[in-house]
Parts: sequence; structure tokens; C-alpha cells
Amino acid sequence: MKFLIVDDELTNRKLLNSMLEDVGDCDIAVNGKEAVEYFENSLKEKDFYDVVFLDIKMPVMDGHETLKRIRVIEEENGIFIGNGVKIVMVTALGDKQNILSAFHEGCEYYLVKPFQQAKLFELLEEMGYEV
Repeated sequence: MKFLIVDDELTNRKLLNSMLEDVGDCDIAVNGKEAVEYFENSLKEKDFYDVVFLDIKMPVMDGHETLKRIRVIEEENGIFIGNGVKIVMVTALGDKQNILSAFHEGCEYYLVKPFQQAKLFELLEEMGYEV
């Protein structure tokens, strides 16, 4: 599997990477703008991400805007709803407005920090991946 971890906090990036490194390859972006660049490059190189783990509160471009841009890029490349990368919002923001907005913008899953590796693996299995 191939993952893209997007978070501005070093500790969060390291933690998520350590949880995932035995089940797939991880690329890491420190903000939404960088994540969009990684995503566009993956499409050009036909080396697709299976899952993007996306924080909401980030400088430069937040997670909501990043999510919307990724979905637009997919559409422009003939990848339609349900066939694109799985996006998991990984955030400390568990309020109704952020959750509903994220699902409306096209995320498949929403994971509130802090969480355990078992919960992360359960989520991957729910997506159909073996861990």
C-alpha cells in the first residue's frame, strides 16, 4: 500500500508514519499545498496513493481546502466519486461542523486524535486492505 500523511506537526507525522510503516510506503507532506503537489505527481507517474491521511488545521492550505482540491484534480483526470483515493481526516477537531463539512467535501473516513494503532488498522480493514 502507499500512503500520504499530511500534518504540520512533526510529532503527529512521526507517530502516524510509525503506525503505518510496516503495512505500506509513506510519503509525508507538511501542509496542504505540498500534499496537492505530491498527489498531482503521483497521478502523473501513475504511482497512486491508496490512502491520504489529512489533518485539518494546517498553515498554507488547511485540510478542507486540500480535500476539495484533490477531488477536483481527480475529476479533471477522469477519476470520479468513489473511484479515487481514500481520504481519512485525522484531526483533533471532533465537532459536528468539521465532520459534516469533511464528508460533504468527499472524505470517506474521519478519525479524531488521539487514536490507537488498532483503530487505524480496523479502519484500513474496513476499506478492504489487509494489515
